[in-house]
Amino acid sequence: MDYDEEKVDEFTLALLYLVVHDRQEGFGARAWKGFDWDTMNRLHEKGYITNPVSKAKSVIIGDVVDKIDLLVLCS
Repeated sequence: MDYDEEKVDEFTLALLYLVVHDRQEGFGARAWKGFDWDTMNRLHEKGYITNPVSKAKSVIIGDVVDKIDLLVLCS
C-alpha cells in the first residue's frame, strides 16, 4: 500500500506534541516514543526530535514545540 510519508511524519509529530511531558522552557519537551520506528528515524533525520534509538522511553522535541504552540494560539 502506498502512502505519503510526509503526511505520516506530520501526523506523528502532532501526536508526539499531544503526549508531551516534562516541558522545560528553552530546552523543548519530552514525548513518549511509542510510534513507528521508521517514522521516528525520519523525524530525527529532519532535526525535529533527538535520536529515538536509546534506552529512554521518550525523545526530546526541540523548538518544534514552541512553533506548534504558536500555530495553536493563532488558530
